[in-house]
Amino acid sequence: MQNLNRNTTKTTAYTERIIQFGEGNFLRAFANWMIHEMNKNTNFDGGVVVVQPIAQGLVPMLNDQDGLYTLYLNGIKKGEAVSEHKIIDCIQRGIDPYKNYTEYITCAENPELRFVISNTTEAGIAYNTGDQLHDAPQQSFPGKLTALLYKRFQTFRDTSNKGLIIIPCELIDKNGDNLKRIVLQYATDWDLGNDFVEWIHNDNIFCNTLVDRIVPGYPRDKMDKITKELGYHDNLVVEGEQFHLWVIEGPSSIKNEIPADACNLNIVFTDNMEPYRTRKVRILNGAHTTLVPVGYLYGIDRVRESLEDTVVGSFLKNAIFNEICPTLDLSKEELDAFSNDVLDRFRNPYLEHDLMSISLNSISKYKTRVLPSVLQYIQRKNKLPKNLLFSLAALIAFYRGDRNNERIQLKDDQPVLDFFATQWSSKNMDLIVKETLSNTAFWGQDLTLIEGLEHEVDTLLKAIVNDGMKATLEAFVKHN
Repeated sequence: MQNLNRNTTKTTAYTERIIQFGEGNFLRAFANWMIHEMNKNTNFDGGVVVVQPIAQGLVPMLNDQDGLYTLYLNGIKKGEAVSEHKIIDCIQRGIDPYKNYTEYITCAENPELRFVISNTTEAGIAYNTGDQLHDAPQQSFPGKLTALLYKRFQTFRDTSNKGLIIIPCELIDKNGDNLKRIVLQYATDWDLGNDFVEWIHNDNIFCNTLVDRIVPGYPRDKMDKITKELGYHDNLVVEGEQFHLWVIEGPSSIKNEIPADACNLNIVFTDNMEPYRTRKVRILNGAHTTLVPVGYLYGIDRVRESLEDTVVGSFLKNAIFNEICPTLDLSKEELDAFSNDVLDRFRNPYLEHDLMSISLNSISKYKTRVLPSVLQYIQRKNKLPKNLLFSLAALIAFYRGDRNNERIQLKDDQPVLDFFATQWSSKNMDLIVKETLSNTAFWGQDLTLIEGLEHEVDTLLKAIVNDGMKATLEAFVKHN
C-alpha cells in the first residue's frame, strides 16, 4: 500500500501566499480546509508555508507527505448524518525554524506573501523578555513574527502594498490586538525604529477573530479501518465536525481578498465581533451549561442522547429559542440559524460528548454563560425566564451530589464544593436556596434581590428533590 505524497497522488501546486504558525489538528481541519475550498472553487491560489512554532512538532512528518493529509468531516449536514473525506493540498512545505532559520526568515522576501495565520495555543501570544532580534529563532511566536515583519520591512520598505494581513486563531479575547501590542513592544525593545513602527500601523492589518469547529484530532483507534477505506497510508489524518465558523474583525477590504462567499464558507467579516462572541457564549456554551444538571439528573449521560429525548430536548429548545435568543442583538434569522446549527452539533452521531465532562466548574460557567441571559431577559421582558431558572434549581440539586442514590463525582473549586456540602447537610431547602442565591462570590451580586427569583428557584428545587427530576421536568415542559 502506497504512502500519501505528491508522487502517489495527483494534486495542485499553489503560490506561497500564506505563512502559518502551527501545524496541529485544528488549523489543518479548519483554516487549511477553507483555503483548500477557496483554491478549488475560485482563483484564490493560496499556498501555505507552515512554520513549526516550537522545537518539537509535526513538520518532518508533514514534509514526508509533501504537505498532504486527509480530512474527515463528520456530523449533521443539511439535516442528515454525513461522514466525508478529502485530501487537503494547500500546504506546500513545512519549515522548522529551530533547524533552518534561514529558510524561515527568507520567507519575508517573497513578494507574493499576503497572509499570516496562527494557532499556537492560548499561551502562544505572550511576551518573552529573553527574545532578541538576532536569535535564530526567537522562542516566542510574537518574537518570530516580529523578526519576519522586520525583515519584510527591510526588503520592501520602498514598495507599497507589501504589508501582511495577520489572522491569529488563538482562543483569547482580542487575539489580534494583543499580538500587535507585543510586536510593537519588541519593536521598542529591539530599537527597530519609528519607520518600522509606522509601517506596522499603516501597512499591516492585525485581525481579531473567533473560531469555532470541534476537532477531535487524529483518530488513532480507527486508523486500521480508515487506512483500509482510503487505500493508502496517511500519518496525518484529522477529523472535524461539519459545522464551522470563522469571525474575522477588521476593515471591509479584507473581504475582497478572501473569497469565502463564492464557496459558501461560514466566514463572517465584521468591524465588531463582540455580538458574535456573545452569541457563541450565550447560545452554544450557555446551552451546554443549561443542559448539564437537567439532563444528568434526568438520567441521561450524553449531549446527543439529551437532544434525542423528547422531554429534555424540548426543554433545551425552549431555553434557547424563547429565553436566550431574545436577549441578543443580532437578527432573528441569524440567531435562529446559529441555534439550529448548535442543535445539529449536539446531535452529531460521530461525537460522544459526556455531560459530566462539561460539568467542571458549573457555578462559574453558569455565571458567565447563563446568568447574563437571565438578567437581560428580566430587563427586556419584565418577567422571569423559567427554563433558565429551572436549570439553576437543577444546578443546586446537582451539587447535592446524588443521582438516584448514585454518587456524583463533582468537580469544582474546593470552596464551592465545601459551600454546598455545608448547605446540603442542613437539609433545609429554603435556607439552601437563600444562601446560594445571595452568595455574591458566586454571582457577583445578590440574586435574592431580584423580585420573584428566589421563590421560583425554591419551588423548583423542592419539586426536583421531592418528586424527582423526571416527573418534575415532564410536568414543567408540559405547562411551559
